[in-house]
Amino acid sequence: MRYLGILLLVLSVLPTTGQSIVGTWQLTEQKPCIEQQMELSETEKELLPSFGSSSQAVAALIHFDEKGKGKTGIYSEGKKKSKDKESIEYRLSGDELQFLDKKSGIIKERFVIDELTSVKLQLHRVDRDCEVRTYIRVEER
Repeated sequence: MRYLGILLLVLSVLPTTGQSIVGTWQLTEQKPCIEQQMELSETEKELLPSFGSSSQAVAALIHFDEKGKGKTGIYSEGKKKSKDKESIEYRLSGDELQFLDKKSGIIKERFVIDELTSVKLQLHRVDRDCEVRTYIRVEER
């Protein structure tokens, strides 16, 4: 019994290996607060599927590396390079993801990580619980 207590104590002190945010993630769903608060009429519900359709597919990607840096951009179908590609710096603090100013290191944006698995990242802004962003992990080629 004494050995079981010592084993439990040792295991509780060892760091746990959680999922890593490092990698490339694609935005699959973004729900703004107003969308969740708004009640749609029957006509709006019928028209909703036709909104946002485009002849060209685009993907919003964000890449996090091991050193606290990354890149974000919007990729269009058939294009090798992204538009509006931007370098970012980030820091993880517990369950909070912080985007930093590159020169000063000041926190620009803060997000709470709701779910982080090997394939899914879901987060929301610290000050807006109703605004949810969902990402899926993209395989590197």
